[in-house]
Amino acid sequence: MTWCPGLSQSGARQVTGRKGRSRATATLPGRLATAQLDAMEARSSRELQARNYLEKHRIMDLLTYLTSALLFFRPERPREYLISILERLRIARLSGVALPFFMDNSNIASMFEMLDSSNKGSISFVQYKEALKTLGLCTAEEVLKDDGHGVTFDKFRNEVNKRTQEIWSAF
Repeated sequence: MTWCPGLSQSGARQVTGRKGRSRATATLPGRLATAQLDAMEARSSRELQARNYLEKHRIMDLLTYLTSALLFFRPERPREYLISILERLRIARLSGVALPFFMDNSNIASMFEMLDSSNKGSISFVQYKEALKTLGLCTAEEVLKDDGHGVTFDKFRNEVNKRTQEIWSAF
């Protein structure tokens, strides 16, 4: 057999696909493998675009906070409750009024009291970080500075309010 440009030694016609990969058009397994690679690249690209979109608009932060509020308050009608939160957030943004806090000081105090079961007036740093994570105000990867002292109610309340304000102001 004589060699011709575009033919492999087996006689299968060679075609250069997108991305410059050469593929044999006559072999089904080769075409399937190439199609799978192309599909994986497209899926990977779409996943990356989706991830970037969610990060840019802080959608996952919003969902985490909404879920935390839902689990904390456990309303009878969860869908209506979530809708009301989003409506209050929209109104606050449009009117320039203060953003809604869904945990008032009594809720924060109750949570702190549950954590401070020995009534020392402070909680451990580990309890503090876990409480922030439970409320959706801190990620597992976030590094918080432990000053070696217990966390007082004032520090806990101020941090919860500050982080809540930061989250809502991003939306």
